[in-house]
Amino acid sequence: MGYHRGSRAVQERVGVREAADHVGRSIGNGIREVAAVFLAQQPFLVVGAADGAGTLWASQLTGPPGFVRATGAHRITVTGGVPEGDPLAGALATPGTAVGTIALDPRTRRRMRLNGTVAAGAVAAGAGRAGRFGVEAERVFSNCPKYLQKRHPLELVPDGGGVVRRGGSLTPDQERTVRAADTFFITTTAEGGVEASHRGGGPGFVEVRSPYELSWPDYPGNAMFLTLGNLVSDPRAGLLFPHWESGALLQLSGRARTGFGADGGRTVRFTVESVVESRHPGRLRWSGPEYSPANPPLGGDRPAHLGSTTR
Repeated sequence: MGYHRGSRAVQERVGVREAADHVGRSIGNGIREVAAVFLAQQPFLVVGAADGAGTLWASQLTGPPGFVRATGAHRITVTGGVPEGDPLAGALATPGTAVGTIALDPRTRRRMRLNGTVAAGAVAAGAGRAGRFGVEAERVFSNCPKYLQKRHPLELVPDGGGVVRRGGSLTPDQERTVRAADTFFITTTAEGGVEASHRGGGPGFVEVRSPYELSWPDYPGNAMFLTLGNLVSDPRAGLLFPHWESGALLQLSGRARTGFGADGGRTVRFTVESVVESRHPGRLRWSGPEYSPANPPLGGDRPAHLGSTTR
């Protein structure tokens, strides 16, 4: 694959350019049969994009297995659209919008990423979520199971209040949600493309520094540095914290920067600019987690060398 300047800058700084070139050969622009089968089994999909004002968000779409499926070698179709009030409702109904998606199966710790653009024929979802959109694939690849917590789906909850709070900083309850999180998703962008990626660790791996700032360590991965590379070129980012047991969502938009330590560690700091909290109809509830054996220890036992080579 062709990496942009931001990813190359991080790869070279860390000394993993050769490894990144090797891993990059696994990325294609088509959806293989095994990937199509995987997509059809999933009850949720994370989608990242920019809204009409250029603000990045990550959103979660849910439905019975089959609501997202491959409808060709280079296209996926999502039936149901996004819930009313979601920050990306308009963007995902607009053909040509750059999007990044990630299908993640907590039952098996498998994940697949597909980036592209919204296809012609998208239909906005209303209160009943009777919309649909397609994505024309440009990059398709899988990631390893590191830092994925194992969970099992319980139910799709038919009712909900939709968006329950909007703001420009975290409330005390939202701070507690972030501190307890073992998983979040991040949307980034550079040179016209959008990535949606996963971050996982033990509860507490995301630090709330204030109602306006978060930070987290960047763990070892696969040498691509897609997310960190995007942030070199464009600091905009969107975060999604799912509350797995209730199906509630906490969406944040803002800007992020990466600090590189003398010991080789890396820490990302995120400045909160906008917050959306919701409990949408059709939200998905999951069991409690079985934590990944790859999760590093936290606190004073955290190794000084931790840093990401993925994403």
